[in-house]
Amino acid sequence: MPRGVLSDVVNTFGQAMLRRYGERVHKLAINADFTCPNRDGSKGIGGCSFCNNASFNPTARRPPPVAAQIEAGRRVIRRRTGARKYLAYFQAYSNTYAEQAVLRRLYDAALAEADVIGLSVGTRPDCVEDAALDLLAAYRDAGHEIWLELGLQSAFDDTLARVNRGHGFAAYRDTLRRARARGIPVCTHLILGLPGEGPRHWHESLARVLELGVDGLKLHPLHVVKHTRLAIAWRRGEYRPLTRETYVAAVAELVRRTPASVIFHRLTGTARPDILLAPAWCSRKWAVLNAIHAQLVAEPCRAAAG
Repeated sequence: MPRGVLSDVVNTFGQAMLRRYGERVHKLAINADFTCPNRDGSKGIGGCSFCNNASFNPTARRPPPVAAQIEAGRRVIRRRTGARKYLAYFQAYSNTYAEQAVLRRLYDAALAEADVIGLSVGTRPDCVEDAALDLLAAYRDAGHEIWLELGLQSAFDDTLARVNRGHGFAAYRDTLRRARARGIPVCTHLILGLPGEGPRHWHESLARVLELGVDGLKLHPLHVVKHTRLAIAWRRGEYRPLTRETYVAAVAELVRRTPASVIFHRLTGTARPDILLAPAWCSRKWAVLNAIHAQLVAEPCRAAAG
């Protein structure tokens, strides 16, 4: 994020890495061809009602080798920002959902790149075995920057059941505690706009996450993408996405409620234009971020709503 914008009022990931390493550090998204227990039959076959992995994964089909993906991402980031240090972000599906030997081979392939200084591993909280955590802890002990990104989305079990998540808050609590006991920083993902939820749920989800302890947060608006059950509900008029104004106000409030030590890895998200159905505003990332910044500057210390 550009200096003098959000980083003036939010503890952003980019600025946290700049302070730590003295230069820009960017995440490079990796698709290592994992699957998900909510898709392979272990817990279900349909996945979450909102999930089409192609919405955030540019190499959804037949991904190239890890080294080739890093090189492709490296070329883009160097042109865009000049950054020369990276974290390999294992993003697509559940990136701890394999035997330790498989995980080691993939993670080692990323860390073999001289300019990759660490890993950010996205996964579900219900498929993180101790062996995976031990492996990540070993990388951290060796001096690598390591993050475990847990997709919680909501702290409410009824919401998680409604979107066919396949796990509850207890699974998140257990994995978070095991990870942090090993010294592994955790970034928790929360989605705003899930069916049946409103500000009360968003505030409570954040409070429960903060109470347990967390190192980073990612906030996303729920967006409707093609080939999902949510898309069917949206077409039927059964789901109405958040307005930009509601999302911006909600994010600003959550930022105010979060200790300054917690790093925000993301404050909004979008999907590929060819599969995004709604809301149209979430395709305009910088407009959303600028609006969040403006709201935080205008009301930095407003009393939190109940």
